Amino acid sequence: MDMVAGAETHGFGAEVGRLLDLVVHSLYSEREIFLRELVANAADATDRRRFEALTDPGLSLPETPKVRLVVDRAARTLEITDDGIGMTRQELIDNLGTIARSGTSAAAQAVAAATAEDRPSLIGQFGVGFYSAFMVADRVEVTSRRAGSDDAFTWSSDGRGEFTIAPATRDMPGTTVVLHVKADADEYLESIRLETIIRKWADHITVPITLLESGKDGGEEKTVNQGTALWRKPKSDVTDEQTQDFYRHLGNIFDQPWATLSWRAEGTLEFHAMLFVPGMKPFDAVEGDRESHIRLHVKRMFITDRAELLPSWLRFVQGVVDTEDLPLNVSREMLQTTPVLARIRRAVTNRVITELKTRAKDAEEYAKFWENFGPVVKEGLWDDAEHRTEITSLVRLHSTAGDELTNFAEYVARMKPEYEKIYYITGENLENLRRSPQLEGFRARGIEVLLLTDPIDAFWPERLMEFEGKKLANVTQSSADLKPEGEPADVAALCAAIKEALGDAVGEVRASHSLVDSAVLLAAGAGPDLQMQRLLRRAGRAGWQSPPNLEINPRHALIESLAADLGQVPAAAGTLLDLARIQEGEAPRDPAEFARRIAELLVQKKQ
Repeated sequence: MDMVAGAETHGFGAEVGRLLDLVVHSLYSEREIFLRELVANAADATDRRRFEALTDPGLSLPETPKVRLVVDRAARTLEITDDGIGMTRQELIDNLGTIARSGTSAAAQAVAAATAEDRPSLIGQFGVGFYSAFMVADRVEVTSRRAGSDDAFTWSSDGRGEFTIAPATRDMPGTTVVLHVKADADEYLESIRLETIIRKWADHITVPITLLESGKDGGEEKTVNQGTALWRKPKSDVTDEQTQDFYRHLGNIFDQPWATLSWRAEGTLEFHAMLFVPGMKPFDAVEGDRESHIRLHVKRMFITDRAELLPSWLRFVQGVVDTEDLPLNVSREMLQTTPVLARIRRAVTNRVITELKTRAKDAEEYAKFWENFGPVVKEGLWDDAEHRTEITSLVRLHSTAGDELTNFAEYVARMKPEYEKIYYITGENLENLRRSPQLEGFRARGIEVLLLTDPIDAFWPERLMEFEGKKLANVTQSSADLKPEGEPADVAALCAAIKEALGDAVGEVRASHSLVDSAVLLAAGAGPDLQMQRLLRRAGRAGWQSPPNLEINPRHALIESLAADLGQVPAAAGTLLDLARIQEGEAPRDPAEFARRIAELLVQKKQ
């Protein structure tokens, strides 16, 4: 390291070799985090100076304080300058020369008794964030002048165990950090890259952050952060246009939010939140990533969008939660599991659920939301036991009662007194389900059936099981619930003959109370229903599945004809099974053979 006149060499405190290696290689998973840390320190110092000026006007900030980034590609340096409180020589040694000592933490104790309005937003907690600079720099220089003092000093180190302190000059109080960028970190000398990082990690720090590319013809210093934490402002001070711009910035989408929630939680748990329910599905499928990405801020500084502040079935909600006192671990990247965070999650989730319940009262508007995000909400019926009751009240489903969406409470209110179950059927197409032969017997008896067409619908009824004491029942496994109408012809002999002809291709062959117009249908045997079996097969997880049962309609002319002449059964049994498969949306077992048999039947009929 080059020596400067008057410089003093010091060894780092603590086990610097091990700790610096930890910071550079293990503490942060994203290299770009260094800029968040340095900008946070600069904003922190600015807030501290503003606070101290309340009792010492001589420390007042400039009229327009800011954090300035200056990149010099020729010199391979990145400079971060602030107008903050600055550091004395001893503070440089104490704060930058001792790993895990934080001047910010000490300052926090000094202002603990201040009022909420006066207390500055002190972001840093552990004093290691500064050392993340060594992830991208092979040498770091810090020149600082304490507000109220004329003396300035430069701290310099290559991060290998020693640092130097030397006298310096600085026109105004504040701090300048100069990074000599490593050969493999060229991206951090690109203005566009730096601007992107600031917008991601520090867009809403209230101190303006500017960027200038030194030596560039026509170079212009521009502000790169929004600088206004909308979620911390009273609703009356935020315009619809500002809210819309913030929403679009969060998700890079251009629709209108279906709902906007903005509130401040006060009392034993304090935080600000601004959340949005989108007005349209995102371009990337919500099924791809099942985590919530609400942005967690601490004192306006973005920390992570991986805190899972909402359960996965609300992952479509976007926005910010900003708290003052949330404990973070040493990296500020991996959150500690704390009671405070758990309480924030609970409060935010309950608030979103309450909003959805309120808006569900407007059936037309809620139908728009449900079309976009209903399949995701229903995932909560499967995997969120804590909120299952509330989710059930949010669910809207199609049914045979009409074209409009309905809910469980309305279904129960319409139930026939002699039937004690909530019946449903699962499939992939609404119109095909409405025409399904599985519904014929239920429709003939005036029994409403819920029509479920999303993949998740094959799963959640198993967990919900009942609503208001009424058990959920799949119609493909419930034909025995239908009371017989009249005395059908005896088809026991026909059932036995068909079973003998089909062998292991079916489980049972039996008379059906479900059929009215169709001759046959498939019913699930032991285990999952038919739709679940199809999904499992497509996923390559079919495992052992019992063959389906074949049900026949004793009142159908074809079945009556076969019952009268059992000699036809060996030739007709395969066709009956294939017809039942086609009605379920499946292909015949042997399409070519099925086509040949149908052609022969048509020829015989013509003759």
